Amino acid sequence: MSPYLVPPQDDPLGRDDHPLSITVDGVPVSGVRGQTLAAVLLAAGWTDWRTAPTGGQRGVFCGIGVCFDCVATVNAVPDIRLCRRPARAGDAVRTQARQRRSR
Repeated sequence: MSPYLVPPQDDPLGRDDHPLSITVDGVPVSGVRGQTLAAVLLAAGWTDWRTAPTGGQRGVFCGIGVCFDCVATVNAVPDIRLCRRPARAGDAVRTQARQRRSR
């Protein structure tokens, strides 16, 4: 998957894209209606938005909602799979970090 975004005026398919704006950790990010939140983030240059308990950075891995690597908090709801969630104008995405639980 490429993060390259084709400008509407250069699209050979002639789509009539409708722009939208979301925020990621308070930073405005532009996207297009019909994209998933993961696609919006990838097109804006974000490659990871979750920190695993081991400290590793996570973003899109499978891209089909199986692996749960791409989870983040969306509109105050944690653990949303961004590869499955369509972007909506005004969405507020917060990156997540998991901590190891002590036994």
